[in-house]
Amino acid sequence: MALALTLIAQGAEAKVYRARLHADRAAQDVLLKHRFHKQYRHASLDASLTRSRVAGEARALIKCLRSGVSVPGIRMVDAPNGLLAIEWIQGSSVRFLLGSSDEPLDEPVDGDLPVSDQPQEHQHPLEPYGVSQDALMVLIGVEIAKMHLADVIHGDLTTSNMMLRLPSSSPSTSRLVLIDFGLAYTSSLVEDKAVDLYVLERAFASTHPDSEPLFTSVLNAYQTRMGKQWHAVARRLDEVRLRGRKRSMVG
Repeated sequence: MALALTLIAQGAEAKVYRARLHADRAAQDVLLKHRFHKQYRHASLDASLTRSRVAGEARALIKCLRSGVSVPGIRMVDAPNGLLAIEWIQGSSVRFLLGSSDEPLDEPVDGDLPVSDQPQEHQHPLEPYGVSQDALMVLIGVEIAKMHLADVIHGDLTTSNMMLRLPSSSPSTSRLVLIDFGLAYTSSLVEDKAVDLYVLERAFASTHPDSEPLFTSVLNAYQTRMGKQWHAVARRLDEVRLRGRKRSMVG
């Protein structure tokens, strides 16, 4: 178990901590996710679901890592106790970096950035990262395509579940990191890949004003990386969009 814990977030399914697994001063911090016991579920069912979900998230991360997808490295897995420790990413969420309709730009960024790396007044949040908005969209499209080519479906693609590393934190690793694979699963179905993209498209539309050109850039980069597989995904994405519009009209 971790030697030091700092709670940074809590949801309905899990608590998330910044933690250190070893007493060594050189030990690096990790992000520790704890899927806690649910009182409303039968104990044996809860234990089974917890083991399955922790193991499933770990498997998805391992599959991504082996396929060259930029995701956090795994530091510890304890499925029976609902624990998963992954690499701590020094940086900020894409949601913050793009600015959102319900999130002020002066909100503190993730990852405890050094003061010198914090966005200054009148400075765009992306400036400390040395990357343009267009380049960031390309990074997003490429990583999602790499994930889909590995037949991993994220299940909850939003800009909150993507982080950009600070250049100084790890210069030799990929800048854009996909995170939170709690709903991920393996599938080669075009339908599942199209739905993954549709979820992200809706997240852009609801979170970031006037984001249509941004998502178009994501899709262009995704298309290039997917190659021949893109045409089938594109056709199915159009069908998924149509179904989504019909559901919206019905209410």
